[in-house]
Amino acid sequence: MSPVFNVSLSALTAAGKRIAVSANNVANLRSLGAHSDANGVSNGGFTPQQVQQTTRADGGVVAKEVPVDPASVLAFEPNHPDADAEGLVPYPNVDLGEEFVNQILAERAYEASAKVIQAEDRRLKTLLSIDS
Repeated sequence: MSPVFNVSLSALTAAGKRIAVSANNVANLRSLGAHSDANGVSNGGFTPQQVQQTTRADGGVVAKEVPVDPASVLAFEPNHPDADAEGLVPYPNVDLGEEFVNQILAERAYEASAKVIQAEDRRLKTLLSIDS
C-alpha cells in the first residue's frame, strides 16, 4: 500500500474518532457529570473526552481519547433531584460551541483526507496505464 494511503487512512480514522467523541459529549451534555464529593467518593457520572492527536514517524497520526479535566462543572439548581446539600449539580464540562467547532474541523479533515486518497488512486491508475 502506498505511504500516501497509509497517512491519509490514519487521518481519516483520527477525524472519525474526533467526530464520534464530540457527538458523545454533546449527547451527554445534560447528564450528571463525574464528580467527587467532599470525602473523595465519585458519583460515577459522565466524563467528557477529547481527542489527542500525535504524529507518527511515517507522517500519519494516532488519535487517542483522554478525559477532559475538570470532568464536571457545578451549577446551582437547588430544585434538581440530584442536587447536593448546597443545591449544586455536577454537569459534564462540555462547551457546546467548542464541540460544534470540533465537529466541523473533523469533518473538513475527513473530507480532505478522502480527497487525497482519491487523488492518489487516480495517480496510481494513471501510472499503471502508462506502464502497460
